[in-house]
Amino acid sequence: MSSKISKPFFIRTSSLLIITLALGLSGCAHNRFTTGSIGTRSGKSIDQMTAPELEAASASYGKAYEHNAKDKNAALAYANILRRNGRNDQSLAVMRQTAIYFSNDREVLAAYGKALAGDGQLQPALETIRRAQRPEFPDWKLISAEGAILDQQGHSQEARALYQKALDLQPGEASIQSNQGMSYLLEGDLTTAETYFTAAARSPGADSSVRQNLALVIGLQGRFDEAQQVASHELSPEQAQANVAYLRKMLAQQDSLSQLKKS
Repeated sequence: MSSKISKPFFIRTSSLLIITLALGLSGCAHNRFTTGSIGTRSGKSIDQMTAPELEAASASYGKAYEHNAKDKNAALAYANILRRNGRNDQSLAVMRQTAIYFSNDREVLAAYGKALAGDGQLQPALETIRRAQRPEFPDWKLISAEGAILDQQGHSQEARALYQKALDLQPGEASIQSNQGMSYLLEGDLTTAETYFTAAARSPGADSSVRQNLALVIGLQGRFDEAQQVASHELSPEQAQANVAYLRKMLAQQDSLSQLKKS
């Protein structure tokens, strides 16, 4: 029987890099920062969808976008779903085209910035997010998104100041608290990161990705049963189990490397 563990559902390229960072190695940052919710035809926000629901929605919005690429709402929803499913190159392609059609639209520019960040183009993403912001009417979603990009560039103190500014405008917002947690996770401060993720998960506006991040940081601390329990609320039992198995393997490999360095 093969001992190979297949890559689990939410541990895609971006999340794998988070794990690498949390284990003290080099890498890029996670791209799941949130600038707001986009509704679906069912009335359920994409940000509130579970992983299987996102997969189903991808096919539906893909058809709508293919039918009319100038449908702003369809384009935004489709790009958001693609990004959340780890298909960053496709998400960027959709938003690049949409930004041509709606070059002065703040919502479109914000989504374009997220897509650029998801593709690793951090400086263009930062410039796009800042271009979408209006100082006289500051948007907390854009402020939080700007902070998330700065975190990915290694400017954690600037990022955390922006998260606080965003929270002043939108107290208790789950997506901002989640970004704060991610800021500490990127530094390897798992205890502080868990505090923020826990607060975010308890918020009425918490989405699936927030709770998956909580499961991730719990698992990175070796509390695998607890991590699987949290993940099972968002993923199928098989996916939750695969995620925890993958984390176990990652941590075991890291421990082996540490032991080798000491020998």
